[in-house]
Amino acid sequence: MLIDQQVTLVNKYIDKTIDFGFEYAPKLLGGIIVLVIGLWATRIITKAVGNSLEKSRIDHSLIPFLKSLTNIVLKALVAITVMGMIGIQMTSFVAILGAAGLAVGMALSGTLQNFAGGVIILILKPFRLGDFIEAQGFTGTVKEITIFSTMLNTPDKKLVIIPNGPLSTGALINYSAEPTRRVDWTFGIAYGDDTENFKRAINDFIAQDERILKEPAPFMGLSALADSSVNFTVRVWVDGPDYWNVFFDMNEKVYNKFADYNLNIPFPQMDMHFIKEK
Repeated sequence: MLIDQQVTLVNKYIDKTIDFGFEYAPKLLGGIIVLVIGLWATRIITKAVGNSLEKSRIDHSLIPFLKSLTNIVLKALVAITVMGMIGIQMTSFVAILGAAGLAVGMALSGTLQNFAGGVIILILKPFRLGDFIEAQGFTGTVKEITIFSTMLNTPDKKLVIIPNGPLSTGALINYSAEPTRRVDWTFGIAYGDDTENFKRAINDFIAQDERILKEPAPFMGLSALADSSVNFTVRVWVDGPDYWNVFFDMNEKVYNKFADYNLNIPFPQMDMHFIKEK
């Protein structure tokens, strides 16, 4: 009697196993086929995307990131499709994945912000390698742009590392964005000096410097009658790389040659009058 029961139980499990095999074997086989084809298609698509990006004008430092992102997204889609085909309920899986993603996102919020900022910088290109910029209180030449931070070389050769998050959302000045720059000076002459002599001197200095552009035309105008000087504003346009050399050279010419034009460089002074009591 006991043996008959055991045989019946075994036969029952064998029947269930056969039924299970007939029911899920096609799904499992289809899932395996989709997995193989999906991974093959992912590899082909990722390679095609990489080749397309390399032929485009996109920044080369962004290409590895975009290829990796494409590969991960496609593999995730293949995995979700296969799990759905073989009958795995995705509702709980997606909920767990979403909760895990939220926890990781909160823990790495600063890092993710810098990551997103790096992507924005590499795509929109507000500056490039070699540009001279001012941002986040620092000024320097862009040495390297990574996905999380940007490195600047300051004029005194300090290395500044700025996170890409605030760099992508904050105010930024790119001094290299345009091919030309305007140089501004304020020069003062003493009260009583001839303003025509000043204009003649500045025009001579401008004409002697080939780095100063003819167009847009140089400008000069009397800007202020100050306490100790008559102040003129002078503006000229130069090629970007010549900016500082022209600025310093003009200052030196004014200091050394103003006297040749009967001009005096004023300095603060005070007249004192003494009154004798009778």
